[in-house]
Amino acid sequence: MIRILFLFIISSVFISCTTNNVTVDNSLQKYFDSAGVKGSFGLFDNGQGQFTIYNLPRFRDSAYQPAGTFDIVQSLIALQTGVAKDDSVLRQAFQSNDQTRFSELSGRIGKDTLKKWIDSIHYGNRDMGGKSDSFWLNNHLKITSDEQLGLIKRLYFDQLPFFNRPQKLVREMMPEENNSNYRLVYKTGRGLKEDGRVLGWIMGWEEENKHPYFFVLNLESADTTKDLSGTGLHIVKSILKPMGFFEGKK
Repeated sequence: MIRILFLFIISSVFISCTTNNVTVDNSLQKYFDSAGVKGSFGLFDNGQGQFTIYNLPRFRDSAYQPAGTFDIVQSLIALQTGVAKDDSVLRQAFQSNDQTRFSELSGRIGKDTLKKWIDSIHYGNRDMGGKSDSFWLNNHLKITSDEQLGLIKRLYFDQLPFFNRPQKLVREMMPEENNSNYRLVYKTGRGLKEDGRVLGWIMGWEEENKHPYFFVLNLESADTTKDLSGTGLHIVKSILKPMGFFEGKK
């Protein structure tokens, strides 16, 4: 039996998964191919403890810069430490992925404080090399998709080592689609890999009838002009819709 270990290090929990609760679905490659990108996708059904994964080696083992998804952690730190008094000073930058504003925020927080929190939650490889005001964009700090899934899951359940209020405020800052059938809440990120290819993230959750389903999509393209946020969101919806999501029946 193949034993698959998803390292939710950020969540301080090791979830040992076997082929009994992991579906490796490489048929999902068609959505990436049709969009002209490469990548991986992971979905976790929290109620059933079931995973659906496309491109398992990339999802589990390959680490990339977090780009704008690091805004989640930096916002939590800013709110926790009082550098930001409330979410009003963060919301616009957070939703627009304004990394200039977050570079300014990192300066106010300070490298030592950022380092303390990154170490305490075991965020990715914890490498803050390069410029101190953009280390999450310079391919020193890196994180895997399964670690991202652990982060977003703990954020949803107020299980990160921050006060509940910062976690609640950050959840409320995340862009969302919300109607009577479902809530789709997500954060995007965009960066450049060392080889010059553009990198994108879409991570968050889809919620129906108070049941959350957590997802992380990672993608890349040689076309640096490509809108990976829009492309990634389209892929997420294309994957989830045939699974019966967005109808309020989950």
